[in-house]
Amino acid sequence: MRLKVEKQILSANDAVAMQNRARLDATQVLAINVMASPGAGKTSLILATADRLPHGIRMAVIEGDLASRIDADLIATRGIPVTQINTGGTCHLDAPMIRAALDQLPLENVHLLFIENVGNLVCPAEFELGAHLAIVVASTPEGHDKPYKYPGMFARADAVILNKADLLDVLGFDMAYFERGLRMVNPAAPIFALSCRTGQGVEDWLAWLLRRLNHDEDSTAASA
Repeated sequence: MRLKVEKQILSANDAVAMQNRARLDATQVLAINVMASPGAGKTSLILATADRLPHGIRMAVIEGDLASRIDADLIATRGIPVTQINTGGTCHLDAPMIRAALDQLPLENVHLLFIENVGNLVCPAEFELGAHLAIVVASTPEGHDKPYKYPGMFARADAVILNKADLLDVLGFDMAYFERGLRMVNPAAPIFALSCRTGQGVEDWLAWLLRRLNHDEDSTAASA
């Protein structure tokens, strides 16, 4: 019975996720679901990206947390449209939450929408939101074994960010071991080793993201 109920919940969620995707496509917004464990650097990545966006590329953020507006308020100080979702204990965002949050944002004036999921390496991977890209942020202090311990999360990533790369040598992070674990479950996702603190490697991540944005816009124009 539990399995049947879970399938019904996921099926209902997926239906709303499809509606969210259609709405985002109609407004030509590229949505990125950013997932990570607490403290890996989701908000830092979003802000580092915002600081380097080319002139004319506008972004917005949906901020997911169990409680508080700490990260949302920080993002708002940069003049970025942001709306907060507090899950009240739920370990992930779901598609109905995103549907409600989209109403709070000026989608007609946005090119990129970052959805910062709740800090968790398990549950967020199971719930589609309607986003176009799934990004997993890992960090060197967490250790190089995360792809082995949380294969479901890394398997669905379109790209993997390894944040705090300026600490690779200090922490003895084994990059080859980390990459082998990722390739066991995800042969194709690029890895961007970067530091949101120093800016090291952020431009490579940004170039990849902008290529995806341009591809998405070209695809939308071709189908119009």
